[in-house]
Amino acid sequence: MSKIPTRLARSRAILIVIDVQEIFRPLIHDMNLVISNCSRLMRYCDKLDIPMLVTEHYPAKLGTTVEELATLAGGQDPVEKISFSCAGDSGFLSRLQATRRDQVILCGIETHVCVYQTARDLLSDGYQVVAAADAVSSRQVSNRNLGLAYMRDLGVQTMTTEMVMFEMLKVAGTEEFKSVADILKENPR
Repeated sequence: MSKIPTRLARSRAILIVIDVQEIFRPLIHDMNLVISNCSRLMRYCDKLDIPMLVTEHYPAKLGTTVEELATLAGGQDPVEKISFSCAGDSGFLSRLQATRRDQVILCGIETHVCVYQTARDLLSDGYQVVAAADAVSSRQVSNRNLGLAYMRDLGVQTMTTEMVMFEMLKVAGTEEFKSVADILKENPR
């Protein structure tokens, strides 16, 4: 029997939004749902003071983060990277380590490339890793599904956006719950 992972905690978690760039909008399966759920996670984290990092893969050639998410990044510059794994970039690693967080929630694209490789490397580095399954995708559904399955086989927790949010809240009726209730009630498109 495998060990049950530690429950996500607001004091230990960080959100990583991977490469949701404009050039990919017409190419990614269910991109509107990915953007909607990434947005929900970003706004939730902002309201509860959970740090986040946004990455852009090779922005000189592939452009910047979609406007809907760029405006939610809290004024911080995205981490520019050329490695597929975020953990392959020293700038990313130094920013992640500076947060002193050990529970990493991943969302973005592409599931079977950058999200998967980041998850694998962060697991190897001792992080607890969660993939928000309804906030990741790939150009092909089969690649998305296989990427999620392989991450799960490696020990990445696969949760939905709402599972992530409710797990960190633990109970209803608190001030924290009330501050994010509008986000919890949203029906992603």
